[in-house]
Amino acid sequence: MKNKVKVVPAVLTDNPEALKEMLDVAEAFTDFVQIDIMDGLFVPSKSISAEDISQIKTGLKWEAHLMVNNPQSYIDDFVKAGAHQIIFHYEATGSHIELIDKIHAAGVKAGVAINPDTSTTLLNPLIDKLDSVLFMSVIPGFYGSKFIPGVLDKIIGFRHKYPRVHIAIDGGIKEANILEVAKTGVNSVCVGSAVFCRESPAESYHRLASICNS
Repeated sequence: MKNKVKVVPAVLTDNPEALKEMLDVAEAFTDFVQIDIMDGLFVPSKSISAEDISQIKTGLKWEAHLMVNNPQSYIDDFVKAGAHQIIFHYEATGSHIELIDKIHAAGVKAGVAINPDTSTTLLNPLIDKLDSVLFMSVIPGFYGSKFIPGVLDKIIGFRHKYPRVHIAIDGGIKEANILEVAKTGVNSVCVGSAVFCRESPAESYHRLASICNS
């Protein structure tokens, strides 16, 4: 039986009020979101902080996708803010094992994200420690960035090599390509603008979930 693919709304904003609004909207149709964290250095854009998240009451579970330099300095704040999983970028640190261990020691799941041009072979030493791998299918940092289809072949190869690893994909995914994405063997698909930038985010979310599990 084919595994069900989960659609995960991706929340990206630099405005604390907009963050609350997006989380309130998402609560109506999902139980889990990804919150994008950007420092204006690792990626050009800058977003909300762990402190902003801490100020909001939500019934949602959430993961933090850290698009930041020096991710180790962010871990404690996001653990305190209530993250269910913390995902850092492979390219942002040279201390991968230490960082995964630090996240796990805090009782939180640990994931690694890789940019489109990063080789999956670099992840081989980390696989046994990771809870998930997030493949970026855009150059990260903005809503509405251009989808890079070559990433799908990387995922297919990675899934063949590691059949039990939780694989997620993030970036440029919409109705036109989500079925092709789902067929690669991913477990979850992170979708931002194709949910939150639509007239009815709930309808868009359910339509995307229906397509990728058809």
